[in-house]
Amino acid sequence: MSSSNSLTVLVSPNVTEAEKTAKEAVSQHKTLLIIGNCWVHYLGRAKSKLEPGERILIIKEDGSLLVHRSVGYEPVNWQPPGCIFHVQAKDNTLEIRAVRQKPRESVKVFFDKFQMVSALSLVDSGEFSLYASEEDMQKAILLKPSLLEDGFKPISYEKKVEPGFVDYGVDKNGKLVVAEIKRKTAGKEAALQLAKYIDAVEGKANREVRGILVAPNIAKDVQRLLATLGLEFRALDPKKCAETLRRSETKKLAEFFYKY
Repeated sequence: MSSSNSLTVLVSPNVTEAEKTAKEAVSQHKTLLIIGNCWVHYLGRAKSKLEPGERILIIKEDGSLLVHRSVGYEPVNWQPPGCIFHVQAKDNTLEIRAVRQKPRESVKVFFDKFQMVSALSLVDSGEFSLYASEEDMQKAILLKPSLLEDGFKPISYEKKVEPGFVDYGVDKNGKLVVAEIKRKTAGKEAALQLAKYIDAVEGKANREVRGILVAPNIAKDVQRLLATLGLEFRALDPKKCAETLRRSETKKLAEFFYKY
């Protein structure tokens, strides 16, 4: 056993020792880490059982719970922040129950063997910076078209035209819109490339086409070039796109676990 004010580590503890450390961790809002043989019962919007196996349980100081297998990055069971925890040892088995009120649901994790139990007080004030590629920005606009402009409706993603591939849709007035997306400061080359796309699309569509250069910002004098070419600029932060994708993935993950 290793212990300090901010860290407790038990190697191959018995159930009584594990119970004591787990109770102290959840009552003091510490991060709790348990590695051992466990099984899981979930009851809420759905009902599920996870058969016994060696896994990693993480309870964080905000009241979230995750059960991980030895492979994969997604938890096999989880609960979001704000859970109330009940810890008890019975019949040589440790039961940890996480309960939520709204919606009403609970996860019970049972351990009968322990490789390690650890309680930690972690300090983390670092800022998290989230970035996106041009492809991520495209996907974010498909998920949330208003990132480009209100009323925009995507039609095609990476449509082949003679100069290359374009993304296009229609605006709220029904006009065709061609978008050129850049994750960094857009220069004159991007504006000229968009103009080529517009010429190619207008030749085939035989209708008025708007061209929008989408980027975090544009280089000096590019705004004047855009005006000359009859094109527009929309500022879009890649971080905002990455956050849109992250929320979408979190929602899909939540829907998956609520379903199963």
